Amino acid sequence: MGLKTKLGVSLAAGAISIATAVVSFYEGYEPTAYRDPVGIPTICYGHTATVRMGQTLSQIECTALLQQDLGHAFAVVDRRAQVELPEPTRAALASFVYNVGEGNFARSTLLRKLNRGDLRGACHELSRWVYAGGRKLNGLVNRRTTEKEICLAGLEQEATP
Repeated sequence: MGLKTKLGVSLAAGAISIATAVVSFYEGYEPTAYRDPVGIPTICYGHTATVRMGQTLSQIECTALLQQDLGHAFAVVDRRAQVELPEPTRAALASFVYNVGEGNFARSTLLRKLNRGDLRGACHELSRWVYAGGRKLNGLVNRRTTEKEICLAGLEQEATP
């Protein structure tokens, strides 16, 4: 199944639309707090910052948290990336930051490659981020494959006149 079919997203869409589709697809929707595969309290679409175990939120509250968390992820990408990014590439990186956090992104080889102008190499680094709690997780393998496809598609889209 192709990327566009899997996510129902057009790479011509804006970065926020692309990232929202990727994040909501891979995070899933769970309005009641739960522990993720490595034990972190989580709610809604992968929100971790303010969750309390036993908490339940409405769809509206979950959507607001998703938008807020994605806004933060985009701000991190925009602040840390010292190069111009095509919108799909920016969206893929925001999805990545949403999942791994600013600190991991800031210290990553991915960001170093990106800021050296090796955008293709940076996109390929996504495939390395498939472990949580020391275990390789199939969900992360699938997510990083999608993020890498979108990241690279943005570069190809920009290269096409």
